[in-house]
Amino acid sequence: MPVHNFKELKVWQKAVDFAVEIYAVTKGFPSEEKFGLVSQMRRAGVSIPSNIAEGCGKTSTKQFSQSLEVSLGESFELETQLIIAHRTGLITAERVKELEENLSELQRMINGLKASLAPLT
Repeated sequence: MPVHNFKELKVWQKAVDFAVEIYAVTKGFPSEEKFGLVSQMRRAGVSIPSNIAEGCGKTSTKQFSQSLEVSLGESFELETQLIIAHRTGLITAERVKELEENLSELQRMINGLKASLAPLT
């Protein structure tokens, strides 16, 4: 049975922290990126914890697992956007490395939670 209190999940907490960090990073982007990378990165950043939370409300482990898949997909989308932001000079190499390390840890946590559901699906 899925977890119903998503706020207790460390992966959800880390994902929320990461989304807040993405907001802080993109705040410094130029205004012409408002509807480009800023919008895309913020949407993906918010989607990661949102899908974890949504999955917690599902009635089956299969549905929960599918929500985690979406969350994981969004994390890889955000990783791509970080690379683009770096290549276009919007984020320094040091900052993108730090963000990628945090995102990689988050991806491992999502995969771990998903794997813990596998025997139940």
